[in-house]
Amino acid sequence: MLNFGIKDIIDILLVATLLYYVYRLMRRSGSLSLFYGVLFFTIVWVIASEILGMRLTGTILDKFMSIGLIILVILFQDQIKRFLIDLGSQRKWYKLSRLFRHGAAADDDTRRHSDIMSVVYACMSMSKSKTGALIVFQRKMPLSDYEKTGDVIDADINTRLIENIFFKNSPLHDGAMIVADGRIKSVGCILPVSHDMNIPKNLGLRHRAALGMSQVTDAVCVIVSEETGNISVAKDGEFSIKVSGLDLEHMLSELKD
Repeated sequence: MLNFGIKDIIDILLVATLLYYVYRLMRRSGSLSLFYGVLFFTIVWVIASEILGMRLTGTILDKFMSIGLIILVILFQDQIKRFLIDLGSQRKWYKLSRLFRHGAAADDDTRRHSDIMSVVYACMSMSKSKTGALIVFQRKMPLSDYEKTGDVIDADINTRLIENIFFKNSPLHDGAMIVADGRIKSVGCILPVSHDMNIPKNLGLRHRAALGMSQVTDAVCVIVSEETGNISVAKDGEFSIKVSGLDLEHMLSELKD
């Protein structure tokens, strides 16, 4: 008779939690088919070596597992980095730190709301004039490597400045603007382009770059279409299309939580 205790329940919960995180990571990066393949291979390996006791098959699969793990780490180093950062900097730690600085927190909220509204007004204005724009908002994962691909300006968030940067005749309008720590850190930045085949054909390079960025990092990307003037948001590997000014304000406000 099998002995099933608290330790076994904890063991199952830990494995289930790990699988959930890996599934969410693969879904964001558009690699769900690879996740299912690895999961199937792992199940076969466990059944052959642990349950059925097939020594030869188990030994061969052991070798494949050890080599396969190294290959997966090399292929998905950005996603693994994001996973570890996600695991180590949960929102509860941020909220706990806010308890020790009530006055400063109130000032931060006021400044954040002002910055958000500056971005919203700029996007609505660019939407009306059909001025293409791509704005990336850093969350927990540092974006310093992407900042270096553009021109570092480190400026206050300002509606007029954003509109001038993305003005069609501006030398800085190509590429993405990165916003971090309440500052416009860099402009004209190069982002990783998503090769997801499910992206609608009417969406251009800006949208592909925004989706790619949201797949390899936890950043939130705001896109203004040059063709239609529609505002879209890419977050966690998914699109929100035709976003209104009010919806955009709500989405950006959630970044501080």
